[in-house]
Order: sequence, then C-alpha cells, then structure tokens
Amino acid sequence: MLVIIPSVLGPRDLETVNELFEQGEFVDGKLSAGSAAQLVKNNSEMDQKSDVYKQLNKLVLNNLMRHPLFKNAALANKIASPFYARYGIGQQYGDHIDDPVMGAPHYFRSDVSTTVFLNGPEAYDGGELVVRTTYGEKVMKLPAGHAVVYPSHSLHHVNEVLSGERRVMVTWIQSMIRSAEKREVLFGINSVREKMLRKAPTDEDTKKLDIAYANLFRMWAEV
Repeated sequence: MLVIIPSVLGPRDLETVNELFEQGEFVDGKLSAGSAAQLVKNNSEMDQKSDVYKQLNKLVLNNLMRHPLFKNAALANKIASPFYARYGIGQQYGDHIDDPVMGAPHYFRSDVSTTVFLNGPEAYDGGELVVRTTYGEKVMKLPAGHAVVYPSHSLHHVNEVLSGERRVMVTWIQSMIRSAEKREVLFGINSVREKMLRKAPTDEDTKKLDIAYANLFRMWAEV
C-alpha cells in the first residue's frame, strides 16, 4: 500500500525548514547505508548530533507523527530517528530495498518507509522517487510539505538530480501490524469507519463496523 499524505508541513514551517537546511552540517550519505546500499547511494545527510537536526525534528517529525492519515496508514509502534537528506546535481540513489532491521543497539524492524518532501518540484529537475509496486512503478515528485508512505520491502530508487537540489526527510516505522496486506485491509476499513462515525455515530451498522475494525486490529497487532 502506497499512501500520499498532503500538507504535513505548511508554508511557514517549510520556510523555517529550508532556512535550517542552509545552516546544517552534512556528511556523506553512504555512512548510514548498509553494505549493498552503499554501492548505489550518492547523497548528503545532516549530522544527527547537531542542534539544527533537533530543531528540524520538532517541526518535521512531530508534524508527521500528528497527521491523522499517517497514523492510520503506518499504525506506528516504533519510529526511527529520521535522516534529512539533500541531493545535488549528479546525485541519486539506485535500486535498493531498505534494511529489514535498523537502529543498533536498540533494534527495530522496518515495515513502513516514509519520505517527506521539503522543497517543491520547481526547485530541481530529476530526483523523482520511484517505487516498484504490484501495479508497476509509481513515480513521485510531490509538492513541498507532502509525504508518501510505502512498504519497506518495496524496491525503489531516486533518479539523478539534473539541476537544483532535492531536499527530503526519510524515516522508517515498525508497525503494530507487521503485514503490509493486513495494514492495507485495516486502512480501507478504517477509512469507511471514520466516515460513518462522523455521519451516523449511533447507527447499528456503524457500531458493527467499529467492532469489526477493533477486533481485527486486536487479532493482528504485535506490541
């Protein structure tokens, strides 16, 4: 399941985020990659020990975690410390899947990958995120402030940046629902359930759907 999440960040937050990007210290992105990904990764990532990194988290990560669509799509149990990455001219990230387990020494399983686009498509040429799905390749270059979540086992890549600079935040989630297929079922049911709870909260069908959703969640959850 691939879900686009609009307006994680508003215009003022995005302005602040990009000011912070100008102040941050960046290191070679290969330093955070696994042995296979190092061969195809070419970008820069902000030093996670810096004060600028902490300020970015307060804006970007906190807004993402509060977004209701993200909550319903990811069903997060654990969320990784994100990376703030930039891709300059000639940089790209070749085909790869994300590491199945991350975060030593406090390990977590990567179930859901998330990219938040921090500058708009007009700021750079190329640099599209391409995710291979069961229905073919999905090519994404979203507006600034939008995000996308997709299963971490998906083969994906970032096309070469031809001009300008691509800026994103990426992070990974261990979901309470390990199976991507089961998360998709729950996401679909919950989308209808929430509409019914708003329109007809006391209707018997609403109650039945609410109970069914809760019991499926209980049956499948790992916490």
